[in-house]
Amino acid sequence: MTDEGMDFDALRVLEMIPHRYPFLMIDRVRNFVCDHGAVGVKNVTLGEPYFQGHFPSRPVMPGVLIIEAMAQTAAVVVIATLGDRARGKLVYFMSVENGRFRRPVLPGDTLLLEVIKRHRRGPVWKFDGTGKVGDTIVAEATFTAMILDYT
Repeated sequence: MTDEGMDFDALRVLEMIPHRYPFLMIDRVRNFVCDHGAVGVKNVTLGEPYFQGHFPSRPVMPGVLIIEAMAQTAAVVVIATLGDRARGKLVYFMSVENGRFRRPVLPGDTLLLEVIKRHRRGPVWKFDGTGKVGDTIVAEATFTAMILDYT
């Protein structure tokens, strides 16, 4: 795939990664650049199932789910970059480093998840991720994923 700056709507994201409600953490992907990165978009709504318990009187998106949303965005980057070579494979989240949470993400926020590939060694991909609401950084992390056969 050589196209740059491509956008993937929700249906295309569902074709690329196996996550489904209630664990699909991205609504679409913007600005995909092959073998480089993209921006995931999560429209955070009060109807999210995790808000029932986190926290009923002050709903806050769990930080670990922000990191998961980054990882799902990175999985789209991997699958879109590999194209047909990704057929029959899944992207597995392996590790997270330097996770930082700077501001709560609340219902009504649009969470933008920028992921940029640091490097790739065989099936292992390492990314830097930044979560933003507007121009405010709400989370940052470096994380690693591996692509493997799922059969």
